Amino acid sequence: MPLAAEPDHTGGRRADIHPSAAPVGAPPSPSIFSSGFPMLIFIDFEASSLFSDSWPIEIGLARIEPDGTISQTGRLIRPDPAWSETAWSPESAEVHRIPRSALDDADPAADVARWATDAIGDAVLISDAPEFDQRWLDRLLATRPGAPTLRIQDFDNAAWTVFVESRAGISAALKAVYDTRARRRTTHRAAQDAADLAMSWRAGLRVLRRPGQ
Repeated sequence: MPLAAEPDHTGGRRADIHPSAAPVGAPPSPSIFSSGFPMLIFIDFEASSLFSDSWPIEIGLARIEPDGTISQTGRLIRPDPAWSETAWSPESAEVHRIPRSALDDADPAADVARWATDAIGDAVLISDAPEFDQRWLDRLLATRPGAPTLRIQDFDNAAWTVFVESRAGISAALKAVYDTRARRRTTHRAAQDAADLAMSWRAGLRVLRRPGQ
């Protein structure tokens, strides 16, 4: 996002995508992947800006179906009245190409929050930029009284947990994940970018001969 080496919702793209070293940061809880392949939903947001009080304008979800196909869906988000209009960035709008006026006809944030929690259920959420997407997910869910707490796992840490037996080496499955990622260009539309993560994950599963998990 703000750094060239991170997913960037303001115009960059992830740089040097390669599983040459273990990712930095805490790995997912071992219990999450204790069975190896829980139900995953890949999540992505577009946002008003990268300001500290920024808010989500689009949410995208994608998953790998049992037959190995990728399903994806997304919603534009009408800003909640409590969200500050000063957090809208014209520079970010030039990247995602979603005009502020388009959000006036979108579903209210609280309705999107309800839809998202119903769609996600008890699946594990995966993002390539959880430090940002978690903030926007929390802001979205805060508009719905009684919404559950949903935690997002880091894509890289999850891939290293699932696709390699040891962080000392690179597996063919992990290489397939990152080779696929390197071929996918960030579209800056939430549903498609979430689907791209799912496609990369599926590439690793296919090496393990588990296309529908």
